[in-house]
Amino acid sequence: MPAKRIIACLDVKGGRVVKGVRFEGHVDAGDPIALARYYRDEGADEIVIYDITASAERRTLDYQWLNQLARQLDIPLCVAGGIRTRDQALTCLNNGADKVSINSPALERPDFINELAKIAGSQCVVVGVDSRAHEGEWRVHQYTGSAETSRQTPRRTLDWIVEAQQRGAGEIVLNCMDSDGVREGYDIVQLQAARGLLSIPLIASGGAGVAQHFAQVFAKADVSGALAAGALHSGALRIADIKHAVATAGIEVRPC
Repeated sequence: MPAKRIIACLDVKGGRVVKGVRFEGHVDAGDPIALARYYRDEGADEIVIYDITASAERRTLDYQWLNQLARQLDIPLCVAGGIRTRDQALTCLNNGADKVSINSPALERPDFINELAKIAGSQCVVVGVDSRAHEGEWRVHQYTGSAETSRQTPRRTLDWIVEAQQRGAGEIVLNCMDSDGVREGYDIVQLQAARGLLSIPLIASGGAGVAQHFAQVFAKADVSGALAAGALHSGALRIADIKHAVATAGIEVRPC
């Protein structure tokens, strides 16, 4: 069984890393390139960069900045932010990203998943899903980078992740919005439901507060990786402590 991945997530807004609670109330957390280098040195298995307002602002990533960042990393880098076309995705990959994550643009035009998988390979295509409970069901949300633009879509989360897999996504990142930034643990129930429907890697996002939360989500939901943002940026979590907790629980993880 592959080793579980510990992923550092950098939500970028206005060129700075931000952190919030349940996708609201963002506050500054530092410089993205400096933080990416720091988490690389700390032993993160992967870095994810989300330009969280790009989709709502109808723009995409700064490729020159991406190239500068990628040159300083020797671990996988996944990027997201307003990637709507094959050319934009390929430009990200050509400037050092190992994977591109698409979220709102995939909801706007689901065929984009098929097109990107065909031209770049499923291994490069991640579909991010922002999910929140509503009247007894999990529903997909869109344009979540800002409280002013965030909205619920008619899509049910579990239906959408299955469709994304069928269309060629190589990985799903499930952002459980009700848990995001709360630091009370991942949404195990939702992640278990998603894991039961997927054959591709599933990444847990939203809720990490202590190192044991990672061991719990790996043991109970069998996700391939777990992502953390605010708890890492604040210093409440360290990569080494996370990996120690996971390894102590008997779950394979790469050493720092």
